Amino acid sequence: MGTARMTFLPATVTIKVGDTVRWTNPGIVSHIVNFDPARAKQAGSVSLPAGVGPFNSEEMEKGDTFSHLFTVRGIYHYTCRYHENMGMTGTIVVR
Repeated sequence: MGTARMTFLPATVTIKVGDTVRWTNPGIVSHIVNFDPARAKQAGSVSLPAGVGPFNSEEMEKGDTFSHLFTVRGIYHYTCRYHENMGMTGTIVVR
């Protein structure tokens, strides 16, 4: 997660099936990593490959981390639940 702007850094990550991604909040603003299309503010800003259930981090304060093991190939689009309207979106490509 970026500190100067509301961004995920890097915005796009390409990994392999079985890899784990870890998010860390370095800033003082709270974030929630959102992989739940039903909780997206804009339709289509969160999407998951077929067969993958929604998931989220808890609220992340400064220094908190969230990790997720990716077991299904595909493209995952996600947001920060608090800052989606500010462009805080990301993509995980699982090959």
